[in-house]
Amino acid sequence: MFIAWTTVPSKAVADEIASASVAARLAACVQIDGPITSHYLWQGAQETSEEYRLTFKFLPSQHAALETWVHAHHPFETPQWIVVKAEYVAEKYLSWARANSSNLTL
Repeated sequence: MFIAWTTVPSKAVADEIASASVAARLAACVQIDGPITSHYLWQGAQETSEEYRLTFKFLPSQHAALETWVHAHHPFETPQWIVVKAEYVAEKYLSWARANSSNLTL
């Protein structure tokens, strides 16, 4: 199982991306945290913004399709997209994730 993170500017956008990616069966689960405060450099200036973090849980077979889908639906020009492989996933949860994901590509 993989876990990925991105951030978006509002709860409404977070809800929309989370709901649609699960409905498309690209992710088994998406959790929303926030608001959080991000500090970063953008186009040479230091910025601070309130954002919402999405945590995606998905199967390796969904990686490319989910990444493409998120980037196509993301409001940021350069969205955060960080993916890690879970070292361990309980078999019962992994079975549930497999049953609720597909190779559907939108």
